[in-house]
Amino acid sequence: MDAFASKMNDLLVDTFRSILKVEEQMLSKFQNNLSISEMHLIEAIGKNKESGRTISDIANELSITLASVTVAINKLVKKDYVEKVRCSDDGRVVYAKLTKLGRKMDAVHRYFHEQMINKLSTGLTDYEKEVLIKGIDKLNSFFKQNLGED
Repeated sequence: MDAFASKMNDLLVDTFRSILKVEEQMLSKFQNNLSISEMHLIEAIGKNKESGRTISDIANELSITLASVTVAINKLVKKDYVEKVRCSDDGRVVYAKLTKLGRKMDAVHRYFHEQMINKLSTGLTDYEKEVLIKGIDKLNSFFKQNLGED
């Protein structure tokens, strides 16, 4: 591995770990019964606040199985972060919607991400922002290709 590759690898690994640790700390300040995975599920559900999201929509977005989403949704229902609502037009369709507590945690998590991006972008020129976005986009594409999504 050349110097660039070594440094980039160290930065990516360290950054990933740091993001997870900071997210965990943020969650523990506001409550202590949600995992990071559950928080990301709440985030996915919160993207459609009005009508909620179907289990298959959530599974597709997060690249996890329907069964895994169903189990996780049921846990979040028991913890009072999510409610299940049947579609009025088709009773077979069930939507997961955030409860008041779920919306609060979604807002806290969004605020954390906003602060992270604000801190990251402060002092960067427009060109530096463009280069950063291009690099992270390439990184994201690499991961998605390896997941079979791209």
